[in-house]
Amino acid sequence: MTNYLLLLCTLSALTLTAQQTHTAFTPADEVWTDTDGNHINAHGGGILLDGDTYYWFGEHKVAGSGGNKAMVGVGVYSSTDLYNWKNEGIALKMLEDTSSMLQVGSVVERPKVIYNDSSGKYVMWFHHELKGQGYKAALVGTATADRVTGPYTYHTSVRINPGVHPRNLPHWRLRALGVLLDQAEEEKLGHKELGEIGAFSLRDHERGQMSRDMTLFKDDDGTAYHITSSEENQTLLVSRLSDDYLTLTDEYYRVLPGERNEAPAIFKQDGRYYMISSGLTGWAPNPARSAVADSLFGPWTDLGNPVRGSEEETETTFHSQSTYILPVAGQPDAFIFLADRWKPKNPIDGAYIWLPLEFEEGKPVLRWRDRWDLGVFAGGVGE
Repeated sequence: MTNYLLLLCTLSALTLTAQQTHTAFTPADEVWTDTDGNHINAHGGGILLDGDTYYWFGEHKVAGSGGNKAMVGVGVYSSTDLYNWKNEGIALKMLEDTSSMLQVGSVVERPKVIYNDSSGKYVMWFHHELKGQGYKAALVGTATADRVTGPYTYHTSVRINPGVHPRNLPHWRLRALGVLLDQAEEEKLGHKELGEIGAFSLRDHERGQMSRDMTLFKDDDGTAYHITSSEENQTLLVSRLSDDYLTLTDEYYRVLPGERNEAPAIFKQDGRYYMISSGLTGWAPNPARSAVADSLFGPWTDLGNPVRGSEEETETTFHSQSTYILPVAGQPDAFIFLADRWKPKNPIDGAYIWLPLEFEEGKPVLRWRDRWDLGVFAGGVGE
């Protein structure tokens, strides 16, 4: 019996050792495995800290070009150290019901989850496109759960604030835009110019504003915000959420109009808000952008490309696109830049680029590291 117990203890120890395989972040590796040894499948994701555990929500991809559609749903992983992630299954499942907007084969991207302290609900928001319509619908969807890992119950998908004008597009300007829009069509102005003057906002006023690449931000006072690429991806919209986080309020603003930002990722340091985003080049990588503001509603000041490195690195953001900025628990002013290295021909192979975010002269800065660990925030040096 003693030998049997010893064997069991030894096998348990070996299993635990095998699971705890990661002691650092290795962006140079294309494959980041979970505790079962499988490639983590949580693309375009976001992280929620709940208690002492981090939860990583992301798009569950499948093999082949069809993998860019949502065939399974939103996956979730858990970790207490940020290096090793346990697969907790599918948090939000796509539906076989063909009458549902959330049916298998539609598009679900960039899921983010925040916790509502008053209701005790975990609230998920995501970019949603209807099956067979490409990126025409430009909806934002919501789902909730009583447990952080789900299952999440789908609620609805909508356009932003139909019939409500942005707070920073005054009525006198809207009247002028009614004329400008016709002139713009006649003169064939480009998308950027149309975005700058607010023509797309006026066009979509009645049906509601578009929402594509998006993120959520929960502020120190518990107020939550939805930040999304809108107006044919020409302008970002920042909306305050309702107190229960389930709907958008009428308080929303146009941010960086006509600047063509996608993939917004937000963090807060010393009372100021910072954003890292990308340009518009489809699945292909491009130079990152950064900006700062004293209010999420703006005005935002451009800080330039945060990447420091070779020409190729700065032009492609290390061949990746931003998805989230993660504050590290218990370490003030420690933030991790999360990005995706997309593989559109076989989406399941997409890689994850996590890098420490530094500050130089008041600006966020990103540098490549083949390997690094959380000790870098305490003065350690990564490779």
